[in-house]
Amino acid sequence: MKGYLVLENGRVFAGKLLNDCLMASGEVVFSTAMISYQDIITDPSYFGQIVVMTYPLVGNVGFNEKSFASQTSAVKGLVLREATDFPSHYEME
Repeated sequence: MKGYLVLENGRVFAGKLLNDCLMASGEVVFSTAMISYQDIITDPSYFGQIVVMTYPLVGNVGFNEKSFASQTSAVKGLVLREATDFPSHYEME
């Protein structure tokens, strides 16, 4: 489904929604992390924020629950350039 990131200044970025969330609002912040994206998604310090990942590929090593900062998602949204369809890592679940 097509989605849009609309900034306060009126700039609009089109993309694709990867889940069924139709609308979210929050402060847009960025992360330069190349790995540990599951930590960012579950880190309470990102609570209520929309995180833009600057590294172009997210998900390539899958998820490992042992690496979560908490058991729930803290972010309101995650913006990325590309999500991998075939994650691969020996510890992924």
